[in-house]
Amino acid sequence: MNPERQQRLKNFLEERRLWIEDALSSQCEVPWEEVPPRLQEAMVYSLQAGGKRIRPVLCLAAAEQCGLAPRRAMPLALAHEWIHTASLIHDDLPCMDDDDLRRGKPTNHRVFGEALALLAGDALLAWAFEFALEGLCREELPAPQILKALQTFARAVGPRGICGGQVRDTDPQSQSEDPEDVWLIARTKTSVLLESALVGGALLAGAEPSVVSAYGHYGTHLGTAFQIVDDVLDVLGDSATLGKTAGKDARQGKRTFVSVYGLERAKELAEQESRLAVASLEGICPEDDPLVDLVESLVERTR
Repeated sequence: MNPERQQRLKNFLEERRLWIEDALSSQCEVPWEEVPPRLQEAMVYSLQAGGKRIRPVLCLAAAEQCGLAPRRAMPLALAHEWIHTASLIHDDLPCMDDDDLRRGKPTNHRVFGEALALLAGDALLAWAFEFALEGLCREELPAPQILKALQTFARAVGPRGICGGQVRDTDPQSQSEDPEDVWLIARTKTSVLLESALVGGALLAGAEPSVVSAYGHYGTHLGTAFQIVDDVLDVLGDSATLGKTAGKDARQGKRTFVSVYGLERAKELAEQESRLAVASLEGICPEDDPLVDLVESLVERTR
């Protein structure tokens, strides 16, 4: 990517990230009525641990491109960040990946204990839907559009989405001998929440079904490329750069794109998925759109 496009993408992402951080801070920096302060502290600890905020950025971008003011989609955008954060808290628990480092900081359970970390994740899951529904209703968006967006969101979070993906990834009895399972795991663990953010933003804007579908396909391939690169970085990266424990997948004997296809073929597959993601946007976005540049940026990332 040339320097001009890099700068444009950086500006695009940073502007929306700041919108998201401002909205997130307004929720986190005041006491929550009827919520135990220690529970709020645990939830806020992980919410404010940093991160790219890619899921809410994608939700706002799709809504904006389809004609809806980004602020009106903010409740759904933030709800995706709540869910993503909850999934990371749970993913790091000793009964799952048993990790001590996330985004360069001690994981939630290392700070607050396993029980409170588990409850903080559960609370974020429930709060995401309460927050999204209340916020979108205040925006007075058409009820059918809200319901379709929340239905997509719920499916992404549940047994057909990230919960099912986590089971396939961690439960030996749920894993088959088919090496192609890595594609399904990537789809349900990583892609599905990106799809939901994009599709949800487009649905809230009242986009045509063909446009909604295009954003969904983009999210599928973008998420798969992201996961493949993640698998590659787990082999090639270091913990300080990644902000999480490197080499964890191999030590735990997990099936990844690298273990199934080898390092070089995994890199080729990441490029393939990137091309498919960009192709999904043909006729929807111009060739110099930031969503096109985002694909290349994610594939070239080092963390």
